[in-house]
Amino acid sequence: MAARKNATATGAGVLRPEEFAKHVRLDRSDGAADLAPWVENYWSLRWQLPEGVSYLSSTLPHPACTLSVERGHRREGTGPEAVVVTGVIGHRFDVTVRDQGWVFGVKFRPGGLASLAGVNARDLRDLTVAASEVFDAATVAALDELGPEDSTDACRLRADEVLGRLTTTPDDDYRLLLDVVSTMLEDRSLVRVAQVEERCGVGTRALQRLFERYVGVSPKWVLARYRIHDAVTDLDAGYAGTLADLAARYGWFDQAHFTREFTDLVGVPPGEYQRA
Repeated sequence: MAARKNATATGAGVLRPEEFAKHVRLDRSDGAADLAPWVENYWSLRWQLPEGVSYLSSTLPHPACTLSVERGHRREGTGPEAVVVTGVIGHRFDVTVRDQGWVFGVKFRPGGLASLAGVNARDLRDLTVAASEVFDAATVAALDELGPEDSTDACRLRADEVLGRLTTTPDDDYRLLLDVVSTMLEDRSLVRVAQVEERCGVGTRALQRLFERYVGVSPKWVLARYRIHDAVTDLDAGYAGTLADLAARYGWFDQAHFTREFTDLVGVPPGEYQRA
């Protein structure tokens, strides 16, 4: 099966990446080519902080679900299971890290989990659940054997093997969804859903149904997140221009509207984020 080459995720993610790197080691790697239609990438986190020291990690939400093996800490609201699935999160994702811990994760493409596991992504919106609620027992057990003693390469190969057993030929609806998402990401001139519909030749209701089933959020939500991601990426890279120009670059002709949406997602106004 040929790998998809078109990106379906922005490079934005952890806020204040330079500060984050002082506390947590983050590694990313690609999955096997046969998994490319479903998997965006693999990632791992590893930290060991002095006693009494903690760090609040803040991450922007992506229109993607994750499958992760987590050791050394437990997410609030989850049970004792180490292997969990997290649906699309509608808000900034905050986690306090302390002591020592390790996480290995699979970031699916938008709609990738729903296509691979046959679930409705809307049912997982804003939830973290035991992976056994989504995947079969053998898949979960194989991933549950992973831990901080395993190298990143070993984890990647295990995930390739385990998830590779689940692959089939992606159906036409999922392929269409990936094409739409890729177009949203690549064409920065698209700032309204109506433009996306015209560009991709998909009607309003058909597009809404695709996103409801596979992604769990609306196309408007995904488009707005991508444009905010673009703005944050520019600021992290040292953008020194005016915020009015930055807002206009990504489709906000009203700076006040841009400021509200940025603040709602990131937690601070764009001017404060830029100064910091």
